[in-house]
Amino acid sequence: MILFVLLFCLFGLKIPTIEVCYGNQSFFLTSNDFQLGWIHSVEKEPWFETYERKGGELYLTSTKFKTFGAGVPTENRIIKSNDGFIHMSVNRKMSEVTVTVSENVKTTLYTHENIIPLYQLMDDYETITVRIVKISLWGRIRGESID
Repeated sequence: MILFVLLFCLFGLKIPTIEVCYGNQSFFLTSNDFQLGWIHSVEKEPWFETYERKGGELYLTSTKFKTFGAGVPTENRIIKSNDGFIHMSVNRKMSEVTVTVSENVKTTLYTHENIIPLYQLMDDYETITVRIVKISLWGRIRGESID
């Protein structure tokens, strides 16, 4: 009986996991949240978006940037801060996130444990897709985790 439960947990139980795909490769994040950061192409200032896995769904929870300018959302609530950034609460459900990676803007993924310079992992202007997938615990153990 114990062996059956163990095997079910390893192979049958599906766990929502954040997957980052690029080209024909992918890796999984062990954390439930992450940030994507880059240098805004017009403003030349850093921009960060925070994403969180809530259950089996992916949410853009907040964004922060230095100045209002091209492409800056205006419909979200501003959160007070003293770090020189404008913080906005977003809380938007995303089916997936697709980002074009560029060395020019230093596209980077941040987790609690690591800073992952995506622009060094792939060619300029290649895209990544971040999404939630359900995988078995065994698949999660075997999968390549970068954070």
